[in-house]
Amino acid sequence: MNMQIRNDKWKRTASLATLSLAAMTAGLSSCSSGTTNSFPATAASTNPLAVYQLQGAVSLVHDPTIIRSGNMYYVLSTDPGTTNGQVGDLPILCSSDQINWSRCGQVFNTIPSWITTLYPGITTLWAPDVSYFNGVYHVYYTASTFGTNTSSIGLATAPTMAGPWTDSGGPILQSTSHSAYNAIDPNILVDYGTGTTVQHVWLSYGSFYGGIYQRELNPATGALLTTNTTNYHLASQPAMTGNPIEGASLIQKNGYYYLFASLGSCCNSNFTTDTYEIVVGRGTSPNGPFLDQSGTDMLNNGGTVVLSSSGEFTAPGGEFVYTDATNGDLITFHALSDNQNGLDYLFVNQLTWPNNWPQIGTTP
Repeated sequence: MNMQIRNDKWKRTASLATLSLAAMTAGLSSCSSGTTNSFPATAASTNPLAVYQLQGAVSLVHDPTIIRSGNMYYVLSTDPGTTNGQVGDLPILCSSDQINWSRCGQVFNTIPSWITTLYPGITTLWAPDVSYFNGVYHVYYTASTFGTNTSSIGLATAPTMAGPWTDSGGPILQSTSHSAYNAIDPNILVDYGTGTTVQHVWLSYGSFYGGIYQRELNPATGALLTTNTTNYHLASQPAMTGNPIEGASLIQKNGYYYLFASLGSCCNSNFTTDTYEIVVGRGTSPNGPFLDQSGTDMLNNGGTVVLSSSGEFTAPGGEFVYTDATNGDLITFHALSDNQNGLDYLFVNQLTWPNNWPQIGTTP
């Protein structure tokens, strides 16, 4: 996420919020329908952006991440800000059918004190990633200063998605103005290798600056693995001004590792200038290289476009891919409504793999 322009973006969309205060303060034990969005459900289309079918608390959702626990799906996303009556930080939505979504909690009631000490005046946390390993749910998230790479990735854990959530009490990874990278947009891959037991846990991260990087984590603690200090470089767009690649999502599928990313500009005050699109490359190692369909390395301007603006919805990005052998693979992302002044909407779509390349389908 381009931090320099994020704040203006939330101010612009806050007045268009469709979440009711009642829906935002509901507990995880209640997943009733929230406020209905303005898009009628119509016949399915092969264009993932052509028809909007999700219902409930689905606007002002940015940088979503998703996980299934039993029969319930949970989406977490960037804080939409206090101007719309938000309660707590890192909001959680829930759905039993992937269609109807309601606000059902949050990770934090207030921003952890170590963050407000490092970043005085901070009001929002960004771009969470939810995963499950070592018998615990993990939510990695971003705290940062607008327009800089003075950033931190934090961690909260819980025994269930209902909580209680315990914060790490300090950063898992930091960057400063002297860093070649930007420690935001965390993404976790629990890597099983070719077997059925966890071999590695990888933290991919980064935005603009040097692009997307990766560190290995200790599966027992969720912190950086001290026996592997390599900072792997996964993706970069040196031919584009500002190196506008971010929002990594790394998954393992069919003998390949796939690196998804958001390419282009996001969150401008004038949303019509946003150019976000979702790209992908694949490789046989979690550390790269990741090549697109033409064979270009994502470290050297590569990336096959999976989804770009179409019709009413523009600048899709902030994607997260969720592999699920039981109920089918999903991709969640946000896109902006041209009809509502660029208001962010949640998408949750099927993901299939013809010829071992991803194809985004319609709403499940």
